Amino acid sequence: MHMANKLGMAGVALCAAVWPAHAATLNSMNEVGAALQACWSPPDGIKKAKVTLSFSFKRDGTLIGPPRPTAIEVDGDAKARKAFVDAAVKALQQCVPLSFSPKLAQGISGTVYTQQFTSKD
Repeated sequence: MHMANKLGMAGVALCAAVWPAHAATLNSMNEVGAALQACWSPPDGIKKAKVTLSFSFKRDGTLIGPPRPTAIEVDGDAKARKAFVDAAVKALQQCVPLSFSPKLAQGISGTVYTQQFTSKD
């Protein structure tokens, strides 16, 4: 399975997991997905919403450039949509740097990953 698919599935499957993002060394993409979801708190009042962000990591656990929204589904006006996307981008940016194991860091640099952030509805 492609790494981007693994990360996307990890975000969906582990969205309720609590992960100390900066505390532990991450050994798998499932752990990365759980760490990113632990940083996410959807904005209040926005229901039935999800955004998928596309991004890449450096080996040191920081991002290569800003994350890009690649799929956005938000009920409401442009203001609600912007607020939801901005909250997801901010959560991802505040979650890094992550601590990758040497083995994970070796293959992670420059690969494009996706992560879905959803409302609590």
